[in-house]
Amino acid sequence: MDFSGKVIRPISLDKVKINDRFWSPRIEINHKITIPHAFKNCEKTGRIANFSRAAGLLNDGKKPIFPFDDSDVFKVIEGAAYSLIIKPDSKLEDYVDYLIEKIAAAQEDDGYLYTARTINPESPHVWAGKERWELVSILSHELYNMGHLIEAAIGYYQATAKQKLLNAAIKSADLIYNEFGPGKIERIPGHQEIEIALIRLFRITNSTKYLDLAKFFLDLRGSTKVFDFEDYLNKFKIYFEDARSPEYNQSHKKVIEQYEAVGHAVRAAYMYSAITDIVSLYNISEYKTAINRIWDNIVSKKLYITGGIGARSEGESFGDEYELPNFEAYAETCAAIANIFWNFRLFLLYGDAKYIDVLERILYNGFLSGISLNGKGFFYTNPLSSKGNVSRRSWYKCPCCPTNIVRFIPQIPGYIYALENDCIYVNLFIGSIASIKFQDTEVSLVQETNYPWNGEIKIAVSLTQTKEFAIAIRIPGWVQNKPVPSDLYYYLTPNNLELSIKVNNELIEFHIKNGFIRIQRTWKDNDTIELSIPMPIRRVLSNPKVKENIDKVAIERGPLVYCIESVDNEIESIFNIKLNDNILLEEKYHSDLLNGIVSITGSIHNNDKNLEKIHLIPYYAWANRGKSQMTVWIQRDSVDSN
Repeated sequence: MDFSGKVIRPISLDKVKINDRFWSPRIEINHKITIPHAFKNCEKTGRIANFSRAAGLLNDGKKPIFPFDDSDVFKVIEGAAYSLIIKPDSKLEDYVDYLIEKIAAAQEDDGYLYTARTINPESPHVWAGKERWELVSILSHELYNMGHLIEAAIGYYQATAKQKLLNAAIKSADLIYNEFGPGKIERIPGHQEIEIALIRLFRITNSTKYLDLAKFFLDLRGSTKVFDFEDYLNKFKIYFEDARSPEYNQSHKKVIEQYEAVGHAVRAAYMYSAITDIVSLYNISEYKTAINRIWDNIVSKKLYITGGIGARSEGESFGDEYELPNFEAYAETCAAIANIFWNFRLFLLYGDAKYIDVLERILYNGFLSGISLNGKGFFYTNPLSSKGNVSRRSWYKCPCCPTNIVRFIPQIPGYIYALENDCIYVNLFIGSIASIKFQDTEVSLVQETNYPWNGEIKIAVSLTQTKEFAIAIRIPGWVQNKPVPSDLYYYLTPNNLELSIKVNNELIEFHIKNGFIRIQRTWKDNDTIELSIPMPIRRVLSNPKVKENIDKVAIERGPLVYCIESVDNEIESIFNIKLNDNILLEEKYHSDLLNGIVSITGSIHNNDKNLEKIHLIPYYAWANRGKSQMTVWIQRDSVDSN
């Protein structure tokens, strides 16, 4: 089969080692603290025991809390797998092997693996339906669970070369292939995920049947064969209001007819990721048109300044265009992760830095706020304002976000670089060492930087023989006066930042194309690139159609969005603060505050009277010191104070 499309490839995790002061400690904390914490809670809540129950090894009469409980265990295993690639750990590997034995024992003979039914087929979880796949389009999460099984299995196989979990995953995938398809069961997966997993399984096995099945599930959406939601819910007497509209899981139209992001934000972004994967393989123009217009819709009308998506708690869903509330913002952490998955796929498809711009905004803000500095506290939702009634939790009854965080953090090295023919892309500025097999040459890039606190980046090039190729270095959109690639947000005062780039200590002329500076030359061992990006403090305004932010301003520096937290400000209510457009804002690095941050200070102006200074911290770091008022968007005082 001829698979077409632009061929930009990520660099595999085992070829990139992060060693900087910002991300390296977080990856270490995830390995030492967050992964064990997640496994412990999966044990405590019975999620791991469910596999023993399903295997008949434990008969205590207990059932899963949710029908998707299996997926949480699979996600933590996936995170452990990627973490093992970065840092081998025999104790962790032995524990995962122990879990895999339980999981394999719980699998039914034909490959069905779903503890919510297998534990007690006569009385399964109420959301599971009386028969297999009966409620797969709404509540059962059977295919969702098996999708995460496949992803965990692939990750663990890549990390250890052990095949037991992969064999179980293939057995499940083959069952799904045998039972679903044209002329067989024609029901959509209620929670998209299996599509991504099947495409990944195709890439591992080279078996196109998995790819065909993923495409079948995508193409079935919007079909007249999809059942009537209202009728189904009434039939089974299940109260689940969110699922009453086909928009909830994006089944309201065929995927090629969709133009607006609607419904459950996590489901949506997983589906968009799968569509993009299909485009990268088949280059289907209708799919490409659909994902382009949906991405434009989100970035132009439905994206928080933090990169978060999903405005409403009802249905964990997107809102209307320009509906971006701050206190009520849902902005689920899982949705942030799914949006990163999607934007990276779009970059691999098109090679345009605007997708990495969105990815970086999410990474440093909307995603990173989801986990505490100590690695044991989480946000499910990420509001942009809080009256002091919000705090991180050590776990959730539905822990999809903590387990998603666990699997995402060790994947970060894979987003820094990419390779296309004769070009190496440098997407993110993270201190790291990348070893790249480049045609007949071994190339090593050693990146040194203190990003995101300053914009000084040095890249040393090592290679086994002189070679001509290109290194494309991303120039972030915020450097080019574009907070996001649309008119949704803009800087109050555009700055012509004096960017400089040197090769072997000599300034070079450059131009930016698709967000990258492309340096094409014959490289030799010990060549260096030095990039200097100024990081002034910037005031950001919203498109006036975002009613929540009228007469408000947000503060950014580099890739970071800042916020005011009451713990730093002796003010009765931070929501009464007015920030004058002309007040000087100053930055300062504090090594002893919030694990080391650059804070921003300035004087507030009220009724022509200067009051005490206010202090701002990076948004990702809020709620690490107890409950506190917080806001990203500050009342704007545009009256000249002089």
